[in-house]
Amino acid sequence: MPPAAPSPILRRRRLGVELRRLREAAGLTGDQVIERIGWASASKLSRLENGRSRPDPQDVGDLLDLYGADQAVHDELLGITSEAGDMRGWLKNFPVMTQQQRSWAELEAGCAEISEYNPTLVPGLLQTPGYAQVRIVSARQVGEGAGEPEPDDEPDTEVQARLARQSLLTREPYAPRYTAVLEEAALGRRAGPPEVLHEQLLQLCELALLPNVTLHVLLRDTQIGNWYLPPTAFSVYRFADPLDPETLAIEGGFTDVMSTEAITLNRYKVVFEWLCTAALNASDTLSWLIEATGRLTEAVPPSTVAFGPATAPTQRRRDSGRLTDR
Repeated sequence: MPPAAPSPILRRRRLGVELRRLREAAGLTGDQVIERIGWASASKLSRLENGRSRPDPQDVGDLLDLYGADQAVHDELLGITSEAGDMRGWLKNFPVMTQQQRSWAELEAGCAEISEYNPTLVPGLLQTPGYAQVRIVSARQVGEGAGEPEPDDEPDTEVQARLARQSLLTREPYAPRYTAVLEEAALGRRAGPPEVLHEQLLQLCELALLPNVTLHVLLRDTQIGNWYLPPTAFSVYRFADPLDPETLAIEGGFTDVMSTEAITLNRYKVVFEWLCTAALNASDTLSWLIEATGRLTEAVPPSTVAFGPATAPTQRRRDSGRLTDR
């Protein structure tokens, strides 16, 4: 099975980086390029270089001719242009996804490594259907209270979208290395009904056994670095193609921000190292999750208690003798 194809959005970003590099190597400003090619819109080049528009092969070809790109570069970037503009195959892979969920799936496609931290929630790639449903419904209640129109998509659609995204963690043989730091508060009683939290804890126990997944629980009273307090949820994506730029996603309560800027990325990578160092290691995290599941079992009616991690499917388990940090 070949590696997952990179998403159109990633191809656009890659193309933009290469076009900017070629323009700067040719010693041209944006205004000079617009004037020489004769484009009517001054923002057209900016949108291309920032990966914000679907590229036209003719436009890209004109730029490459102006920059004096050799034939190999010309062929490579026109190939990337074709991938960046072809959304039909991509959309066919994720028919149930909302626009927001699709943007996350596009980032995750082709990933070799994902690092995530969320101060209040279990990250979407780890959520059970029940936990996801509670989170989606509660978020919509905020919108309704602010007088916002109801979304067209049913909560079940978004739940199915998250489940579709989660399949990449068990994708064989090219599943990405996934590391997440989970705050203890995200697994506390305020996060949902006891039966929902019980199911979520059981799933985290199973996921922690996957050979490509490392989970760290950050206890609520643990000091991070020199009393550092992370202000927001974030994810860092590294891709299989080393020429595709690493991407940072900063998740806000009602809006998300993406960046490929090296300085910003490096700051968040340092923060993630601090978080991993402060949190429990992988082995202690699994022990903590098992103990937390046991404590919560007492609050869940017997009919709602699911099977524990000992009955997890064989293909989703890691050798119990290798529960150490990677």
